[in-house]
Amino acid sequence: MKYSKRYIVLTILIAISFWLKFQVFELDNSEVGSFRGGTLKERAWNPLVAKDVNSKLLRLVIDNKEYTNEQLHFYMDENRSIMVPISILTEALNCSVGIYEKEKLLVEKHNFAATFQLNQKKADSSGETVTIDSPLIEEDGAYYVSINDLSDMLDYGYNFDIQTNTLTTADNAEDKASLPASYDLRTRKRVSEIRNQGKYGTCWAFAATSAMESSLLPEQSYLFSVDHMSMSNSFSLSQYDGGDYTMGMAYLAAWQGPVYEKDDPYGDGKSNHKLKAVKHVQEMRILGAKDYAAIKDAVFKYGGVQTTLYSAMTSATSKSAYYNRSKKSYCYIGTEKSNHAVTIIGWDDNYPKENFSVPLEENGAFICQNSWGSSFGEDGIFYVSYYDTNIGTHNVVYTKIEETDNYDNIYQSDLCGWTGKIGYDKEEIYAANVFTANGDETVIAAGFYATAPDTEYEIYMVNDFKDEASLLDRTLVAQGTVKDAGYYTIDFEQGIPVKADEKYAVVVYVHTPNATHPMAIEYDSKDGFHDNVNLEDGEGYISYTGKNFMNVKEKQNCNLCIKAFTNNP
Repeated sequence: MKYSKRYIVLTILIAISFWLKFQVFELDNSEVGSFRGGTLKERAWNPLVAKDVNSKLLRLVIDNKEYTNEQLHFYMDENRSIMVPISILTEALNCSVGIYEKEKLLVEKHNFAATFQLNQKKADSSGETVTIDSPLIEEDGAYYVSINDLSDMLDYGYNFDIQTNTLTTADNAEDKASLPASYDLRTRKRVSEIRNQGKYGTCWAFAATSAMESSLLPEQSYLFSVDHMSMSNSFSLSQYDGGDYTMGMAYLAAWQGPVYEKDDPYGDGKSNHKLKAVKHVQEMRILGAKDYAAIKDAVFKYGGVQTTLYSAMTSATSKSAYYNRSKKSYCYIGTEKSNHAVTIIGWDDNYPKENFSVPLEENGAFICQNSWGSSFGEDGIFYVSYYDTNIGTHNVVYTKIEETDNYDNIYQSDLCGWTGKIGYDKEEIYAANVFTANGDETVIAAGFYATAPDTEYEIYMVNDFKDEASLLDRTLVAQGTVKDAGYYTIDFEQGIPVKADEKYAVVVYVHTPNATHPMAIEYDSKDGFHDNVNLEDGEGYISYTGKNFMNVKEKQNCNLCIKAFTNNP
């Protein structure tokens, strides 16, 4: 037949197309395809593969955590490397990540360290210079690194299945939870400026701002105002009265701060209440008491951890039997409660027990930043034994500090934050806060406190709120679980529009293991700090079953700690 040759050629081409579509390629080989006896070079072949991969749903599975290119921007480049934003690495790889001088990326995990230079195909793998397939790049203000190269340098195994368009990578380490025996944020340039609280009881605010500043380093270097946090908040106290970590959390969660030190300098006895927050703090995790593994992990991944201890001293010149001045070490063992806040910036499991003034069983110490100036300890830094009675009892780490354009508006009635808890002597509760829209907006997120670890949550929206019965007509917009206690902001799967002057409700269901009062509330605890609690700015409801709701202001004289975040059109 005169067309038989054409049919044969067409059949061959179709067969080759199907073979190309379903063939599995290993991303680390350098084989190329062949056609009619000729070799297709990598520079021609790889872009074709990358184009095909990027045209479909691309999945990335890292240590059993799945990401897709619908959720995040990542892609296969022309070297057949999967390029991922470094913003996901801390959580995805459970590692330490830092960008230095806008051109160097340091990633640490276990005892491995991977250092990439911007646009360079040479990298440092735990002290050894190696050639990589794809360099660190910057696109539209975001940095991207090859997960293939990074996997090699951190001892991860990986493979790519082109049939499912999925890259899977997993930690090969036998002990996947291991951390270095010692770690010091000073050597990573992630410790903020040493300052001196002087005569005031503001250590809690210094510890909070120092921890925040550390969490933003090395990429962003700021000095936040302690005066503003300790004076321009919603609490009725002076700088001499002291404070605690929940006060700093309330001030930050309410977007009352932080502000820059230069705009509200310390120690002048006044504060500018009109200043606007220069960052929006959307997540603050409270680590378990004496959970040293969690504290170390937080320092490693996020930066300084705010904590407390009992100090028998009041300044750099004080003397105490618990402080070894020559070794810059401290250990208190006794029944006194915490009275001083510091920031943990590292640890040393082998720090000699002989360096302390009291006899101890084993070595080990946290490295802590104080607020008594550089004349104290090692330029403001000292060592606190793992055996200290109070160190690591109350701990906060600032895990999500965002720019102020993240949301346009905040709705809230809990300016004093978490001052108490409410519940039905059960592990679960439904709670709803009602707000009135200031304009045509879209509700896109909600904030709440998890009062204990492993809290499961469901978040619902209610449009056109009329009364308690309206809360039964709710739409699920988000759900999940948070590992640690703390304050969280949860983005909705889809925004919910509201009209100007429309009353709407955010309903939060929480299930908190072993809790009897799982919902955080704001109320006047009659301790002298909460005299300014305003119960006229909120309308909240609670229910055990989610069917019959009662008004918490009328029945319990409190506000619920639930916030809403919206964007303008």
